[in-house]
Amino acid sequence: MQPQLCMPKGLSFRTQADQRDPQFHSFIITKEDGSRTYGFVHTFYEEVTSPQICSAMQTLHLMHNAQSATANNPSSASSSSSSSMDSLASSLDEAEPPTSSSQRAGSYDSSRDTLYVSKAMCLITPMPFMHACRRFLLQLHRAVTSATAPPLPLESYVHNILYEVPLPAPGRSLKFHGVYEPIVCQRPGLGELQLADFPLAEAFSLLGVENLVQVFTCTLLEMQILLYSHDYQRLMTVAEGITTLLFPFQWQHVYVPILPASLLYFLDAPVPYLMGLQSKEGADRSKLELPQEANLCFVDIDNHYIELPEDFPQFPNKAEFIQELSEVLLSFNVSANTGAPPRTRTSPGSAPCTPARERRPVALRQLEDDGRNGNLAGEDLALLQLLQGNPTLERLQALTKRTGVTVARVDALRAGVSAQGSQGPGARTAAEEEELRNAKLNVQLREVFASRFTTMFADYEAFVIQSAPDLESWLTNREQMHNFDKASFLSDQPEPYLPFLSHFIETQMFATFVDNKIMSQWEEKEPLLRVFDGRIDKARLYNVRAPSLRSSSYQRCSILKESAQAIEQRLMKIDHTAIHPHLLDMKIGQGKYEQGFFPKLQADVLNTGPTSNKWSHRTATAQRRKDRHRQQTEHLGLDNDLKEKYMQEARSLGKNLRQPKLSDLSPAVIAQTNWKFVEGLLKECRTKTKRMLVEKMGREAVELGHGEANINGLEENTLIASLCDLLERIWSHGLQVKQGKSALWSHLLHYQTREEKLQQQAESPVSNVPERRKSDCCLAMPSLRVSLTQDMRHIQSMSEIKTDVGRARAWIRLSLEKKLLSQHLKQLLSRHAVTRKLYKRYAFLRSDEEKEQFLFHLLSLNTVDYFCFTSVFTTIMIPYRVIIIPIKKLSNAMTTSNPWVCVSGELRDSGVMQIPKNVLEMTFDCQNLGKLTMVQLGHDNAGLLAKWLVDCVMVRNEITGHTYRFPCGRWLGKGVDDGSLERVLIGELAVPSGEEDSGRGCSTPPLQRSPSQARRISITSLSGRGSKPTSAQIQEAIGEAVINIIKHFHKPEKERGSLTVLLCGENSLVAALEQFFHFGFKAARLFQKTVFVWDFVEKAVAYMESADQMGDLQETVEPLGMTCQSLCRYVNAINSTSRNIGKDGKFQLLVCLGARDRLLPQWLPLLVECPVIPRMYEDTALLRDRASVNALIGVLETLHDFPVTLEASLVKGIDL
Repeated sequence: MQPQLCMPKGLSFRTQADQRDPQFHSFIITKEDGSRTYGFVHTFYEEVTSPQICSAMQTLHLMHNAQSATANNPSSASSSSSSSMDSLASSLDEAEPPTSSSQRAGSYDSSRDTLYVSKAMCLITPMPFMHACRRFLLQLHRAVTSATAPPLPLESYVHNILYEVPLPAPGRSLKFHGVYEPIVCQRPGLGELQLADFPLAEAFSLLGVENLVQVFTCTLLEMQILLYSHDYQRLMTVAEGITTLLFPFQWQHVYVPILPASLLYFLDAPVPYLMGLQSKEGADRSKLELPQEANLCFVDIDNHYIELPEDFPQFPNKAEFIQELSEVLLSFNVSANTGAPPRTRTSPGSAPCTPARERRPVALRQLEDDGRNGNLAGEDLALLQLLQGNPTLERLQALTKRTGVTVARVDALRAGVSAQGSQGPGARTAAEEEELRNAKLNVQLREVFASRFTTMFADYEAFVIQSAPDLESWLTNREQMHNFDKASFLSDQPEPYLPFLSHFIETQMFATFVDNKIMSQWEEKEPLLRVFDGRIDKARLYNVRAPSLRSSSYQRCSILKESAQAIEQRLMKIDHTAIHPHLLDMKIGQGKYEQGFFPKLQADVLNTGPTSNKWSHRTATAQRRKDRHRQQTEHLGLDNDLKEKYMQEARSLGKNLRQPKLSDLSPAVIAQTNWKFVEGLLKECRTKTKRMLVEKMGREAVELGHGEANINGLEENTLIASLCDLLERIWSHGLQVKQGKSALWSHLLHYQTREEKLQQQAESPVSNVPERRKSDCCLAMPSLRVSLTQDMRHIQSMSEIKTDVGRARAWIRLSLEKKLLSQHLKQLLSRHAVTRKLYKRYAFLRSDEEKEQFLFHLLSLNTVDYFCFTSVFTTIMIPYRVIIIPIKKLSNAMTTSNPWVCVSGELRDSGVMQIPKNVLEMTFDCQNLGKLTMVQLGHDNAGLLAKWLVDCVMVRNEITGHTYRFPCGRWLGKGVDDGSLERVLIGELAVPSGEEDSGRGCSTPPLQRSPSQARRISITSLSGRGSKPTSAQIQEAIGEAVINIIKHFHKPEKERGSLTVLLCGENSLVAALEQFFHFGFKAARLFQKTVFVWDFVEKAVAYMESADQMGDLQETVEPLGMTCQSLCRYVNAINSTSRNIGKDGKFQLLVCLGARDRLLPQWLPLLVECPVIPRMYEDTALLRDRASVNALIGVLETLHDFPVTLEASLVKGIDL
């Protein structure tokens, strides 16, 4: 395992003409339990002295050249080549020297050239002491190449660091000795951020602040992160830098900062990962084939640019956050502006638009020029030495000074050197200064990130659900339990934070963080959690605030100086010094020195540790303590064994997928790994669909009056986006050849091409199967066909969507809204020839049993209603079909007048559209109306047959298939019914027959609709025989209507829907008040005509106006007089409107305007006191019951706290 990571591309050979500078890189090994081991590697080149190896290399060269010539000949080009020759070729290609073409690396001649081979020294540590290990390995290599032998054999220094140099204690520093110089390392205390020695300044310089923050955000949201650089150490620096900044969270998935060539198949993993891939010098990014890029964040470190996934939310307060980070960097003279602006992918194969050649030399010069880090560049130092060593130049400089001319460049160089090196004998060396500076900058940058999480999650503990009585029962039921109250947490956050937080709290790293918090009540706190909780407690002491007072204003980190001082004190004052290296008990002749050649170390000397020193004594004591503890635990019962097993399972929670085993790369292991991927994807699908169902049904139960809501629109959208991501990863697993950015859309395009060919061959289209869920909906509405390819064409026609990833996600949302996702995918996968052509045998989509389970889980989503397409794509053009269904009675099915219709939804209305004469069906294209809420239907009363009896209006969205029914059951015409030429109809989503048995019992409750014909007759026509409601039922209906309006305003603004439905629909406020006013109306025989509530209102207003003219109202209290005037003004304005809305329509408009302007409770007493009441109402009428009227006034006054707004189409023509 270690050799692969020490030399990820294997042995490398060079000649004297090639670059042979030593290289340093580090690597990390993550074990299955999540623990990490760090490796630090110093690679150098050593001369090959074996004639046999040189001869074999020349033979291999000749073979390679012959094979290259064959490959370059198109007529005999082969599609495959030997893997061993490929690796050799890559080694040779890398070694191309910067000399003439005649000196190519491919022209090795053993008689003329000197051959060198790469060797690596590796130091493995349990903690990332990067600077200390680098300096130790550097000194070790210097001892080998130096002209004089080192003071001691190399075994003494290796033995010393292995056995006699301990880890520093927490909060302490330690000095140990290398071959030539002492080395210092320090370790943070228990209350500080954990050790992180990789230079964050370099990561920020390589990417730029904004780019790094964007990559950090992608990491938090557990996307796939691929780092790309020719330099192994850069890959490690950026990867470790990003994961270090995640505090208090930890990356939970595949983490391979340096991906060996033998593990490239891991890029096919359909799981979140953070991996590093080495690029070849000058390689073209566009030619890099990656299995899937829909959810990929690609980071080109060398060219300083990133490619971001299409849909991902920004980090909260991003601009202020970047500003604070930039200020910290600038305070250490590190430029904060390196890096090209981040880009979102726009089209397949899009290449970076910022030229690498323009940026790269500048960036590399900045990296090589340590002047930003307080040091002089190498060129400057060499120049100063030249100037100081040249007597002629020295004399010229002295002469210029005497004449008053200053040589600023030389003075600046001298000042820089004196500031670094001539500060007295006790001053630190330049390397120590650099290390101190890096450590202080590291900790300050990390504190800025930690401060953001402390602010965002200051109250997280209040939302952790700790319901289990003990650890064992919690671990047993872990997957079935809700551990965090997500909805309440989100409702407590500032609005700008919600897009990010709603995604983040769904991640595995956040789930693990909450799990650790719950387990901390039974066992010791996890270290990161302990530090984070300590910081929150400290923040509360200085900043006491209630959770509800959350603000989105940016809070800067306040402990930057303290954190830097703690590190400086540890490095200034060394706490411990390790034992010096010393001679070992070695045989004569061992440890022989030979310049330029690393000796074979004596294993027998290094395998045995020291027998007596204080450090070994401590180690032995600790070991004895461990042994005693192990013996005690062996005597514990079976329960504790089970407990430990459960705890290991809970902690590993899917970690068997997360880390590749580098030690065994046999085909069986690769197959087993892929099988684990398949199992993991199926489990993730089951979990996601279950969560979507439970949360959605939970909200619907609330709408039906049970329990409390636990999901909002933002969270629902997050879950659906997460499902889109899962489907992309499933379709990316096991691809034969990658085509386009979206594997799912690529598969759909293959399917579409095949189906279109089949349709051309056969006249009868394959997909003309009637859509069951719509065909039985209404006999008058033509059935909508189920067609996968038709849905694709709808998406392809949407000019707003520019990319394949966007089209795939839109298609998923459309299929989910139509309840056809499982059916469409089953149809897509039924073309086995296409699937076999696109996917390898081990792919998820070719695992039959798992595929069937997967489709079944998706089928379960049909039991709930989603509007995830309609609510997201709000600006697209959608075709609608309108059908008017008359009541077929004599000749009233048709009308000679000119009818018109206006359709309104939650987003907008269609405007008034004329319907052609004698046509009951029409289609129109309109910008997405959203969920439909209201239809206005009317005519101009022209012709002989101007009366029109309409049963209902049906409207269908031709893309989603949603059909809405708007009941009417009333006449439109003068001299009939209430004389209305215009009706306002409230709709309901039509429930197709035959679906009740397929789970519709738990579907979304229907919208309120227009009052039915039966109810209209029973309350408007006194000859109606319908059963009349009792006074108690009427009062209850009013209470329910007002409560529904109050609930509407307590929902988040984006989820409220239409208020018109609650004001004018069935069981609405207008309907309930109509019943209140109609209760106790006198018999029709006294009037010999149909009486309406509006007749009573008009008579009351007429009385008030006549009384006002006679002066009777002048003696009343002024507010009462003003109220009379307002009622008269509103009634007269409604009567004088040009709209022919009928008497019921006028009463409805009066109620809506009164509710909007908070006047209803003031108008009621005027109507009750009016002398018209005894003539038109019986003694038992509710309007004549003082207690009932007072109760009604009290209920209506509760609406005064809410801003009632009315749709423009409802109050059209009324100027009040």
